[in-house]
Amino acid sequence: MMTANTNRFDEAAVGAEGSGAAYGGLGPGRLLSAEPMTARLLPGLRLPARAWRIGYTSTAADGALLEVTGTVLVPRAPWRGPGERPLIAYAVGTQGLADTVSAASWQFRLGLEYESLFITAALRRGWALAITDYPGLGNPGTHPYVMGRHLGPAVLDSVRAARRLPAAGLSPDGPLGIYGYSEGGCAAGWALQLQPSYAPELEVTAGAVGSAPADLEDMIKFLDDTPYAFLLFYGVLGLDAAYPELDVLQHLKPQGRLLAAILRRTHAVPAAVAGIGLGAIIPTKVSTYCYRPPFEVPEVRARLLENKLGALAPAAPVLVAGGTAEQIIPYPQAVALAESWRALGVDVTMLSMNKREHLTGAFAFAGPAMRFLAERFADARAVALPRGA
Repeated sequence: MMTANTNRFDEAAVGAEGSGAAYGGLGPGRLLSAEPMTARLLPGLRLPARAWRIGYTSTAADGALLEVTGTVLVPRAPWRGPGERPLIAYAVGTQGLADTVSAASWQFRLGLEYESLFITAALRRGWALAITDYPGLGNPGTHPYVMGRHLGPAVLDSVRAARRLPAAGLSPDGPLGIYGYSEGGCAAGWALQLQPSYAPELEVTAGAVGSAPADLEDMIKFLDDTPYAFLLFYGVLGLDAAYPELDVLQHLKPQGRLLAAILRRTHAVPAAVAGIGLGAIIPTKVSTYCYRPPFEVPEVRARLLENKLGALAPAAPVLVAGGTAEQIIPYPQAVALAESWRALGVDVTMLSMNKREHLTGAFAFAGPAMRFLAERFADARAVALPRGA
């Protein structure tokens, strides 16, 4: 229910489900606001969906409640499949660190979200989507880049909030899938791992995790002194946002602080173009910019280990994928993640994307991932139907 003349939701009317510390009397997954919007596939071309920009509560790794923004998309066509309309918690890949322009909800308004093609494919199947902006994007603060313990709750709470949006008409009993690639794979993987304890009322049908940065320590060795080393500075800023008590920026030289300040205001695409273009003329070795590389500090390494995927078991079957020609996320990380989850008893399907690097891997992942989710949705419906139905 919405109060008169405002899109802020009445707290008492929303209900009191959820867990965690209080946030104005609310727990995580509370729908705080909802604003109808026009979401575009490209400039001037609308997505085939009704859309809302939402604000909702979520939880940081330390248990603190915070507000996150996101987007809910529901196909305009009525759902004609069996059962309830499926909902996908869609975790977007690296967007950048700039507060506004790196928020997926802002990019949808302009038709600039680079994952809109994959999102359209899900909408064409009749699925609704809940797409978090992640903490620190779309609202004040710095984004805790690839810090999975911060990102996973935001993905799960986007589902809780979307199902509390009356206009969306999403059933709490509908099939639920979680999808993500790249940083989105990290967020999706952590959402799958945390769901049994953090959001046990959300029954996840299946998940798809593509090219996830599962082992952040290994990422450092892989990316250092490459054209993609700017992502390590994104990581430093993500650490600083997630764990300010570490004061990781103290380890940067003045030129390192300057580079971090510039990158804090960037979208991922121009940052990548600049990183690749300037890599031949400016140093790409992280130690050049540091008195001491922050990743070598024991307290920092401990936090990196806390954010390593694979130690907790998702409750749903998962597709894990990686490109064998990856230049950003090492392919062995996908293999190791699949093996770790299998050892915990998880139903894992491993997809090796032969000769695919990071960009082409996103396209190679989308089709199999959508089919994997669709098949698991169909399996779940078959199990739910009474015999002879």
